[in-house]
Amino acid sequence: MNILQKSKNNQRRIGLTGGIASGKTTITNYIRKRKNIPILDADDLSRELIKPNTYGYKKILDYFGNKIIDNKNNSEKAINRKLLRNIIFKHSESKEWIEKLLHPLIKEKMIKECSQYKNNQTVVLVIPLLFEAKFEDICTEIWLVKCSKELQKKRLISRDKVCEKEAYESINQQLSFEEKRKFADVILDNSDDQNKWIKTIRELL
Repeated sequence: MNILQKSKNNQRRIGLTGGIASGKTTITNYIRKRKNIPILDADDLSRELIKPNTYGYKKILDYFGNKIIDNKNNSEKAINRKLLRNIIFKHSESKEWIEKLLHPLIKEKMIKECSQYKNNQTVVLVIPLLFEAKFEDICTEIWLVKCSKELQKKRLISRDKVCEKEAYESINQQLSFEEKRKFADVILDNSDDQNKWIKTIRELL
């Protein structure tokens, strides 16, 4: 029996996902503050996997060159993540390449970290691209954050300081809520009244 099978047999592993700016962080912070449950965030793991001198870092530099280095932080020669996001947003070929590189690495690291919490009955896995990256197989259930596109757009413009066109393009690059809900076990409505999803979480955790 491999590490993935062992982990799934002994843990409730909740995959928390949702569209960009749907409110995943707000819900994650609520769980973190009020429940004694380990939370593994795919975005945090991604940052670790591209730190200087890691395998991911070296592969990205080989592909994009030194232009991807953060010039404001020359001592560490760290990757400029904002610049990297902008590049892959505009170039589908680069986006596909980096997803093929990082998604398997993130999944492997997440599985290993789950095993480190083998004594915890429940672990929350925050995975923004859960369906797009095909992470369903490492979850025992999937919680999907619901939010209207209009509210997503407003939050994204406010958070990332982007124009309306860029906000809509970012939202539309991901699978729609309608597609995702077909495979979700729980819907957390974060459209207006947070008491809705708070009540659901209290019932389920």
